[in-house]
Amino acid sequence: MTFPEIRHIGISLLASAGLAGLIMGTAMKSSISNLIAGVQIAFTQPIRLEDSVVVEGEWGWVEEIGTTYVIVRLWDLRRMVLPISYFLEHPFQNWTRHSGDLLGSVFLYVDYTVPVEEIRKELRRIVENNEKWRGQVCVLQVTDATANAIQLRARVDARDADAAWDLRCEVREKLIQFLQEKYPHGLPRVRTEFQEFSAGGLNPSSLPLARAASMKRST
Repeated sequence: MTFPEIRHIGISLLASAGLAGLIMGTAMKSSISNLIAGVQIAFTQPIRLEDSVVVEGEWGWVEEIGTTYVIVRLWDLRRMVLPISYFLEHPFQNWTRHSGDLLGSVFLYVDYTVPVEEIRKELRRIVENNEKWRGQVCVLQVTDATANAIQLRARVDARDADAAWDLRCEVREKLIQFLQEKYPHGLPRVRTEFQEFSAGGLNPSSLPLARAASMKRST
């Protein structure tokens, strides 16, 4: 740039370097952001190896944390590969951030005549004999009532996500079996009531139907 005779060469070199830097920066934007995200995750540790997470609607465990990517081992042994910046830019669930303890819920629909207290006692008996139960939470509540049934919610705690899933399935199965054996009338049912009217006590709205029925009998 000092010598006028070759100044245009220096200007061309600077312009080319600036253009090349712009192109390189644009091309490497995602890579650079992933590298920076990797440094942030290393310091803040929102995820760690073998953490139980829910990402993109899938549940699994963090199997590998690389420089630019994270591999999540899903519950059915599939692998989900995500850019490491995903965990800074999108919300996700970490079920083992501080501990692995989880609450599991089981919903049942039963008839109004079912003895809720007996089901509550049966729930306690089921979890006390199950090694997956953590031993802190065992609650049965009536959470809703519809025209034909009431909704029961059983809440139990477990030591980790695997145990919580298995415990929920076992509690659901054994409570249904308990109702089938002890209180079969407590299963949901639809009731219909029929009323018989005498000829002189029919409602005005039902008179055309009564006339049609009598004409059919006469024929």
